[in-house]
Amino acid sequence: MRALRIPSPLLPGCALGLVIVLLLRGCADGGDGPPRAGAPSAGGDARPRAGAPAPVPALWPPPRVVRDDRGSVAIGRTVAVRTGDTTDPAALDTVVAALRAGGARDIRVGDEPRSGELLVVTDGTTAGLAAGSPRGLPRGGYVLAAGHTGGGPRVVLAGADRTGTFHAAQTFAQLVRPVGSAAARTTLPAVRVRDWPATAARGVVEGFYGTPWTHGERLAQLDFAARFKLNTYVYTPKDDPYLRARWREPYPAARLTGLRELARRAEARHVSFVYALSPGPSVCYSSAADRAALLRKFRQLWQAGVRAYAVPLDDIDITRWNCPADGAAYGSGRAAVARAQADLLNHVRRAFLAPRPEAAPLLTVPTEYDGTRAGPYKTALAAALDAGVTVMWTGPLVVSPTLRTGQARAAARHYAHPVVIWDNYPVNDYTPGTLLLGPYTGRDPGVPGVVAGVTANAMNQAAASLPALFSLAAYAWHPQAHRPAAALDAGLRFLAAGDRRALTALRAFADLNHASRLDPAPAPRLAALIEAYRRGGPGAEDALREHLTVLASARDTVPRALRGSAAPWLDAAHDWARAALAAVALRDGTDTRARVRALREAARGHTVTDWQGRVRTVEVGAGVLDAFVARALDGP
Repeated sequence: MRALRIPSPLLPGCALGLVIVLLLRGCADGGDGPPRAGAPSAGGDARPRAGAPAPVPALWPPPRVVRDDRGSVAIGRTVAVRTGDTTDPAALDTVVAALRAGGARDIRVGDEPRSGELLVVTDGTTAGLAAGSPRGLPRGGYVLAAGHTGGGPRVVLAGADRTGTFHAAQTFAQLVRPVGSAAARTTLPAVRVRDWPATAARGVVEGFYGTPWTHGERLAQLDFAARFKLNTYVYTPKDDPYLRARWREPYPAARLTGLRELARRAEARHVSFVYALSPGPSVCYSSAADRAALLRKFRQLWQAGVRAYAVPLDDIDITRWNCPADGAAYGSGRAAVARAQADLLNHVRRAFLAPRPEAAPLLTVPTEYDGTRAGPYKTALAAALDAGVTVMWTGPLVVSPTLRTGQARAAARHYAHPVVIWDNYPVNDYTPGTLLLGPYTGRDPGVPGVVAGVTANAMNQAAASLPALFSLAAYAWHPQAHRPAAALDAGLRFLAAGDRRALTALRAFADLNHASRLDPAPAPRLAALIEAYRRGGPGAEDALREHLTVLASARDTVPRALRGSAAPWLDAAHDWARAALAAVALRDGTDTRARVRALREAARGHTVTDWQGRVRTVEVGAGVLDAFVARALDGP
């Protein structure tokens, strides 16, 4: 294969992708099944270069096995890259971009290395670095090794399939530029990684009520998902009129163009873009015309490149039919509704998806989508629904404070179909006055292993959702290593992108918006500072003032991506922090009650309008900041 030279500056992404397609010999999907129980780490010696070792950074999601070989590998100005059947344009683009960031200026794809030059191998082989084979790993699994052989410095990326190699490329990119780092590194650690996901589907649901994300936010979300090994994006915003209220109508050309771009971006990033049509509020299950309308809509999306579909039947009135014909056809009661829904879903699967072997299995959200007990609806649905349909479940409750392994097993048993968790965190459409920036916690490490996937419903505020989604990615990939607080902080560091001032502001702002149904503790860091201040500990007042000053300036120091959709909460944090600072000054005798009251009224005045048109007060640090100010005003 003739070498492709990629000089500096790097070719535009689209041009590079076209050239790479010509270079690659093909693609191969499919691993050889799950690893053996207790899969060992790679053995042998990688023979790292003598000298000071480069530290292995924290990798996200945390890999299964990481062996630090206590050495280093210099990237250098010239690099050779070897590709193969499991290398696709997205993986190669990621590798080349990381090498460029690490100082490479002359990157030759398809060439052999010169003397002493780094060779990056992405053709599926791991010879020379004792990294082990990816054979036997689940789909998406991979091995990665960096070290030295007799032939010189090497980095090998080998996936169980193309997606695995893509995941290896993302880990390689983090070795070059760790999460939260301001700059890339020119020297890599000598390391061996063996890694695989805990569950097949891991991803994001855009399924909230209210203002949907913008097209740009969706594209950014797909890029984020790919970077941290999430592989599913369920498109089902409740306020897309063509998805729910006007589901029978085809998409206008302009809207369809946007969906086409999302489907293409997702495919290029190894993310399954699931289009979820919600006919439940008005569908007549027994109507041939309605079934035909549903398939016409799906055919329109198929032509736009969508290959994964869902038919959610959630949030509808299960006590009445939308048409008299359904009562005549199915009778009455919850079991009758389940049979009607199964008929519709089976029709979609048999008439639309079965003739299209490249289509993903059908997803549905049943009307009874939570709980751990069986009943007439779940029993009838389980009996009537085709085996090729996957059911989404929110846990024991609609918003579940905890998810236990036994509860997930019970759900799979009652639905008698594969279950994907639709976790309603960090979604906040039911509490629109609050942002939910606390940790993703309360989920047993065994849950991902007994379900077909774990997804999370995000907030209306796309950028503010990222810390929780980052944490979800860590949990769904390697739940045994999940540490909620550490994962949340890493998500904040990702957002800060190396800006220390922004990270300080993010940490204070996230603490202020910590409370949720998963972890109800309000502003724990701030609460501790206030308690120390009340007790008069040494330096307590200075520490509290410093924290409040950070909060007061957060709207100007957090990353720009957060300043738009989170503006009401940043403004409220600004005013409440100023009121609290004035309360501290009041105790010192350097401010007045009148000014504290005026600042408190300003802080109370921030509002947002929810998806039903109701005005809601913005809450930040509720029960902590407001209580602190009130106590100062009520004091002597």
